[in-house]
Amino acid sequence: MNTLHPFLNHPSYPLPLPMAHRGYSARFPENTMAAFSAAISLGYKYLETDVHATSDGKLVAFHDTHLERVTNGQGVIEDLTWNELKKLKVKGTETIPLLEDILTTWPSVCVLIDPKEDSAVKPLYGVLSRLDVWDRVCVGSFSDQRIAWIRKEAGAKLCTSMSPKEIRKLRFRSWGLPLKGFGAQCVQAPVKQKWIPILDRSFINTAHNLGFPVHAWTINDVVTMEKLLDLNIDAIMTDEAETLKAVFKSRNIWND
Repeated sequence: MNTLHPFLNHPSYPLPLPMAHRGYSARFPENTMAAFSAAISLGYKYLETDVHATSDGKLVAFHDTHLERVTNGQGVIEDLTWNELKKLKVKGTETIPLLEDILTTWPSVCVLIDPKEDSAVKPLYGVLSRLDVWDRVCVGSFSDQRIAWIRKEAGAKLCTSMSPKEIRKLRFRSWGLPLKGFGAQCVQAPVKQKWIPILDRSFINTAHNLGFPVHAWTINDVVTMEKLLDLNIDAIMTDEAETLKAVFKSRNIWND
């Protein structure tokens, strides 16, 4: 059985945990201080964000590789300096924040961080080391290589979720194959990946039997929220922060 990392040992544990995906992104520009502030005002204590590195090594909270979808700028983030990026507007109103701004503005809030490019991993390790926020963060990624690198550098002080390879291995283990070798502290996964179901009872139970909490992303409808809670999911990430809060409150599991 794994020792629970401080990031996972939240105040309402073992009750499930609500997490705000890119802040309250259904109503506010995603990955902005406004979206994060709105989620925190609702009572969320756990946020999710994505990060990219600028050409001069600053780490910004932003999902896309390119700027066009949500800003008035153009181009690739890692080709631009922080001085150039900070002048842009997200959805015409909000600025792009630094990861450091999020971690220092709300020092009691925990943050799940997804480095979206290889260039973001070393700056991410640098920020986490400099701020000494190991107990407050968890790193997840769609890249096996990024997860492996930051685990090697940070060791047990950093909470990481399972890499794609580990999730596949856990899926097969839940179907009866005795696969081993997991370096994570938790699992973060969608309900299904393409045609393969992931978050079903056998997968969640297998993870729990191995000592891994299971977090679901990104769930925005009440029916799926309720179904996952019935399956004893450990956390739900959502864009719809008020909707998830209402579901938790209806079950008397919301922790104010």
